[in-house]
Amino acid sequence: MDKIHTEPEDDIAVDPTVHVTTVYGDDWQSDTTSIGSSLYRGLEENGRRYQTLSHKEYLVPSDEKQFETYEAGHLVALIMDSDQDNPLFRAPIENPKHILDLGTGSGNWAIDVADMFPEAIVRGVDLFPPPVKWVPPNCILEVDNIAEDWTWNEPQDLIHMRIMIGSFDDKEWDRVYQQCYDNIRPGGWIEQLEASPYIECDDDSLPSDNILRTWGPTLAACGERAGRPLGTMDTMKEAFRKAGFVDICEKEYKWPLGPWARDQKYKEAGTVNYHHWMSGMEGWAMWLLCKFGAPKPWSQDEVIVYVAKLRNELKNPRYHTYERARRVWARKPFPEEIAGRDRDNEGVTIKVEE
Repeated sequence: MDKIHTEPEDDIAVDPTVHVTTVYGDDWQSDTTSIGSSLYRGLEENGRRYQTLSHKEYLVPSDEKQFETYEAGHLVALIMDSDQDNPLFRAPIENPKHILDLGTGSGNWAIDVADMFPEAIVRGVDLFPPPVKWVPPNCILEVDNIAEDWTWNEPQDLIHMRIMIGSFDDKEWDRVYQQCYDNIRPGGWIEQLEASPYIECDDDSLPSDNILRTWGPTLAACGERAGRPLGTMDTMKEAFRKAGFVDICEKEYKWPLGPWARDQKYKEAGTVNYHHWMSGMEGWAMWLLCKFGAPKPWSQDEVIVYVAKLRNELKNPRYHTYERARRVWARKPFPEEIAGRDRDNEGVTIKVEE
């Protein structure tokens, strides 16, 4: 079966005036607005709140600061696909009846898709209740553990996941993907969007010894020691194939960090992504470093100091940094296709320029 592969964007052109003057002024470095809500208590540790539904510790907090991070991440993804008729997903579904959003976070994606398809039931699921006061009548937000046996009986037209790196160990990921396959109707789709923890730069504007270059390797090493690999972006395509999906397609991205890009889309995405990282880094790092830091687990204060240094460097608009991201979507074969699936999966990769 053919795979559609889209190349990442070319090197992003730099706005040479951004470090002198910019339409954003200093606002792009201001604190984003906190999202207030009354949530369940959860587990307090190292100044952050974590879920208690799963018996297994989860590396990302479930508190107001983290939901603020989810809001910014959702907006970055929308901006980066704003040239598409549908910026929420790429799977070619028509007239869906049931859509499942795994790891729904703040519920933004599920709510937006429910608005898009008012005749469909859109279910968002996570380990902690999102801080929303209103959802469309066809949107259901549930608290559940997707690593356990699923209780939903409706065959899904689309199952969606986004920014789930570090959520599971390898066996748990296999189980999640298999349950996705089992719960999607024949001809239905799975889609996943993930980003890399590594901060990258194409033009050497970021010095080789800058502390920003330590972030990705440090967290990835912690993830390995924790048994929660952070390379999901690079493994999900093969995981889809292993679970039995066909027609595997992918789109690669560069998400800028800061408003340094010349193109307006990248400038806006970079501005929002800057806030995404500024609000998110402490939560992404705290559990990993305090539990699996090297040569010994870090203290809360050490993590706070490290993140403060990173934030200070991220404020420098002369650094043309970005993170890689990848979207993969694939179809569950119809019964008549399954017999020849293994043969079809050996097809030729088609590269599509956008």
